[in-house]
Amino acid sequence: MKENLKMFSLEGKTAVITGGAGVLGSAIARGLGKAGAKIVLCDIVNANKVVKQLQGQGITAKGYYINVMDIEKIKFCRDEVIRDFGRVDILLNAAGGNTKGATTSEELKFFDLPLSALEKVVGLNLFGGAVLPSQVFGKIMVENKEGGSIINISSMSAFCPLTKVSGYSAAKAAVSNFTQWLAVHFAQEYNKKLRVNAIAPGFFLTTQNRFLLTNEDGSLTPRGETIIAHTPMDKFGDPEDLIGACVWLASDASKFVTGIIIPIDGGFSAFSGV
Repeated sequence: MKENLKMFSLEGKTAVITGGAGVLGSAIARGLGKAGAKIVLCDIVNANKVVKQLQGQGITAKGYYINVMDIEKIKFCRDEVIRDFGRVDILLNAAGGNTKGATTSEELKFFDLPLSALEKVVGLNLFGGAVLPSQVFGKIMVENKEGGSIINISSMSAFCPLTKVSGYSAAKAAVSNFTQWLAVHFAQEYNKKLRVNAIAPGFFLTTQNRFLLTNEDGSLTPRGETIIAHTPMDKFGDPEDLIGACVWLASDASKFVTGIIIPIDGGFSAFSGV
């Protein structure tokens, strides 16, 4: 049994996590670190608090500034990481999110959604959240003889678009499609051992969506109640629920897996409602 578990080990691997200071990114970082990976936390906000928490748990970790919407800033970050760690084996693209300005409501109808807000959401989730970091870090990862793993973050909204969040839904559908495209492209053109996959989280309470799912007193909004009613496991996900799938995708346990999107949703995508 213990021999079989070795395939899940990330010992000796370096994992870059964009959006690493966020709720989901930091939880996955902790999981990858506990599996043996050296953790590189990259975020536009200061990641030192999360880095210290990881270090306190015996995980090798360091924080870096990155702006995933600026390719020159991504390149600068990459060069710093290579200087400090020498290589990148895992890239987890966890930067992303939605904004209230790109969300329909009683006050803001679809016809009035500002282009600037929609562009920001699509840009952050598709380009900043997947394409640009994969270009910059992927360029050095294709040189790894042992290959590596890129993990993108898709969404339930990519499977079946959720109401209100038109820009976010379109962007996450594009992330899923891009994940499949890049998996084929890297395997055929550069390195058959460099894999690209994505996870599609169900419903987790984060800074970006809390205003849609809960009231100020902590009770569920009608939207939150609908989601729980449509989730067979009858709860929101905990950030730690994402760790197992990410360790699997990052490790040799999934060495023949590329181009897939894994729902982690408590059964949401499997339930028809009846």
